[in-house]
Amino acid sequence: MEKSTQNLAITATSTSINGLQKIGLFLGFSGLLVLALSFFNIEALNNSVWLTFSLLSITVGCIVYAKGLYANRPEGISNTGVFFSSLSFRGTVAWLIGIILTAFYVFLYWFPEYLGLGQNGASNTGIVAFFDPLSLFLNGNVASQWFVYGTLYCVAILGLGIKFMYKYRHNKYQLFRTGSVIFFQLGFAFLLPEILAKLNPSDAYYAKDLKNMWPLNYYFFDEWHVNNMLQGGNLGMFMLLSGLALIFIISPILTYFYGKRWYCSWVCGCGGLAETAGDSFRQLSSKKVSAWKFERWLIHLILVFSFVMTVAVIFTFLNNNPEKYLISKNQFIYFIVSFIGVFTFVLYKFKKNDLDTDAKFTIGSLLAIMILVIVMNFYSGNHNIFFLDSYKLREWYGFAIGSAFSGVIGVGFYPILGNRVWCRFGCPMAAILGLQQRLFSRFRITTNGGQCISCGNCSTYCEMGIDVRSYAQKGENIVRSSCVGCGVCSAVCPRGVLKLENDSEKGRINSNEILLGNDVNLLDLLNTK
Repeated sequence: MEKSTQNLAITATSTSINGLQKIGLFLGFSGLLVLALSFFNIEALNNSVWLTFSLLSITVGCIVYAKGLYANRPEGISNTGVFFSSLSFRGTVAWLIGIILTAFYVFLYWFPEYLGLGQNGASNTGIVAFFDPLSLFLNGNVASQWFVYGTLYCVAILGLGIKFMYKYRHNKYQLFRTGSVIFFQLGFAFLLPEILAKLNPSDAYYAKDLKNMWPLNYYFFDEWHVNNMLQGGNLGMFMLLSGLALIFIISPILTYFYGKRWYCSWVCGCGGLAETAGDSFRQLSSKKVSAWKFERWLIHLILVFSFVMTVAVIFTFLNNNPEKYLISKNQFIYFIVSFIGVFTFVLYKFKKNDLDTDAKFTIGSLLAIMILVIVMNFYSGNHNIFFLDSYKLREWYGFAIGSAFSGVIGVGFYPILGNRVWCRFGCPMAAILGLQQRLFSRFRITTNGGQCISCGNCSTYCEMGIDVRSYAQKGENIVRSSCVGCGVCSAVCPRGVLKLENDSEKGRINSNEILLGNDVNLLDLLNTK
């Protein structure tokens, strides 16, 4: 009688699915089917039972499928079929999912009435009405399109986060950070704000997500938001002060000790969705040098845009309402000029050798231009700093960056461009933390070049497009502003070459001048000797 044996090879391919996977798929698609039917405003579905069934089925389906997929496999990362799957390598399934996600975000941001949001006092219909029972339970109001989005966001991070934990169960760091982003998304970003809104129904809206700070929360310093926090009693004042503390005290300290990973990989909701729902697409990130150059210019241009927009908005409402605030517009101008000057001086004084030539040119040019324009504006008496309508500037930023880039492209393009498009090319928060991580932090990824076998797993699965292997081959520490410290490069390394560490700043950047075949033309080098 023929005996069958289990194939433990990590390169083994199999297209069959087991019983648990089938149960998981059935539960997941059942929940999705009910969710899809809610678009058609079927009256029988507008109750809490069907909503509970849908959300639980999707979540439990993900968990059961993950258990069936990974539980009987040996611990470690399997590369089986990654570049042959229609889902994970830009096949038909990937394009279909990308189109659906992109369409959903377009409707969410600009045409919520097509999702069923009631207009001009009308009742909700469709999928928005489907979530009314949960919204009434948590915050006391009927659902908005943002409540629907927030709930589905949490379901995706929870269900696919547990799937991620099954996959990387051999690595304690992956379990820790995935558990962290699940906790912060469900607790701090969703449940706590909704409950606080229910306990304070008379307060005008202001953001109650304790971890969502400026500049990721680009409207934090908008006049309406500041006024609503000031008029929100003790809770509003707490949110204002905690938001300022996060920006100027807590974030710099945590980034110094742990790098930007404390936020981008442990706390941030955008990063949480990318790591869980987007894990299947991390290998799609471009590793080209041209992509890296484009990334550096674009993300810092967006940071400058965000900074300029915020300064313009604050100046405008200080100018229009001088009696309402403790700081005057003149004091604000002095503070901004002083801050930019001190920041630039510190960079050039202590970190000049760590800055590339283009970085020095950019910082110096921006410093000169911004101070010149601010001074010109100050002495000309113009009411719009930078000679621009601050609210029009804010509107442009909200449309182009806050909506189109972070949502439509940032998530909708997961299956095509990779899971960290927004974090890599557009997030101003990542730009700030990255600059500090590169210049003022104890975090680095150390490498043991003697153990590297050049398999390329680390570079392949780096979602930020870093060619990790090139550092590992040289035994050079990885200190990159774009690195989010996800640790997947270390998790997929079969030889233990890579290690995430926090140590002293001394010797942290240890560039090794080792000639590799792809670094130089050896014949040209010999001819010049």
